[in-house]
Amino acid sequence: MRAIEKRILCAGVAGAAVLAACVSALAVPNAARNDDVYTVGNYPVDAQAANAVAAKKKALSDGQKAAFRSLLKRVVPVTDYDRLKRLSSLRSSDFFEGVSVRSERNSSTRYIASLDFSFRPESVRAVLQEEGIPFVEEQAREVIVVPVVRSANGVVDHGAAARAWTAIWKSLDLEHTLTPIDLQRLKPQIHDDTLKMLMEGRGGERILAGEYGQPYVVVAIAEPDAAAKRLNVTLVGIDAVGPINLKRSYRVFDGDTGYSMELAAVVGQGVFEGRWKAFKTGAGAAAYGEQVAIEARYASLAEWSDMRRRLLGLPQLNDLRIEAESAQSAGLKLRYPGGGTALAAALRGRGLSLESGGSGWVLRSGY
Repeated sequence: MRAIEKRILCAGVAGAAVLAACVSALAVPNAARNDDVYTVGNYPVDAQAANAVAAKKKALSDGQKAAFRSLLKRVVPVTDYDRLKRLSSLRSSDFFEGVSVRSERNSSTRYIASLDFSFRPESVRAVLQEEGIPFVEEQAREVIVVPVVRSANGVVDHGAAARAWTAIWKSLDLEHTLTPIDLQRLKPQIHDDTLKMLMEGRGGERILAGEYGQPYVVVAIAEPDAAAKRLNVTLVGIDAVGPINLKRSYRVFDGDTGYSMELAAVVGQGVFEGRWKAFKTGAGAAAYGEQVAIEARYASLAEWSDMRRRLLGLPQLNDLRIEAESAQSAGLKLRYPGGGTALAAALRGRGLSLESGGSGWVLRSGY
């Protein structure tokens, strides 16, 4: 049931990572309606009972209820989730349209399946509009997502971990999500140095666009750190909203990296959906933080590399772009909730000093 719980939580966990504030908006106009998003696909169910028939019945009932909650969180902005409490008395069966089976297996007492639960769009729309709860049902343009696993020394892993990371992304509902995903492999022309450039905010999007034939490409880079018992994940590239450079770290419990990868993929999809909902509801810059232009000053490139590493590890930092570099200074832009003042406060604990000068913000090592 772990997978089911993660699906239910995905939008709430991921949306909170990127939505600082979201302006409430009216439902989208008829022209933007899309019934596809009212199907929650590839949804895992797992139930046990006294016999196979009872187990299947329980799995379908529990799965339908959970899928309906996931649907509501899919279309409603995260900052309006509190309003969903008004709908707690609703029965999912009143909105249920049908179910189709992708895969299933069972024993004499257990039923496990991957199902597509469909709900009636007009009924869901009506109740959300009646309660004055804003929602987004227009799908974004499709984005190519490239799952990649890098080892501790920065080398791309093409082994079991890479296959597992890709399989986990494939297990998500990539079709009915608000932000459809075309999952593709890393092309051999994309070298380690290109991935490093992307992660450090030093460009690389043009290379991705050229190799994949479209500008909307995001690399999902997973970096297992066995010593620290962490899984570090970076989403970098251009999604349906614009540039994205978002780093998150996940605990690895009892050596179960696969479980952490599952959570990271669900959160990653939620990030894409959260950004799109913020964009469609007009939240704009407030959703991702204010843009801050910075001049970094340092004595050596080694010091700059250390400063950049500390900066990239900051939670809630988004859309980092390094626009110019020299031997002793670099110009960069990024987004952070609260702008430069809040960023300066957050960086103090990371050994970095950010001060407002006559021409803008200046970043230095704090040591």
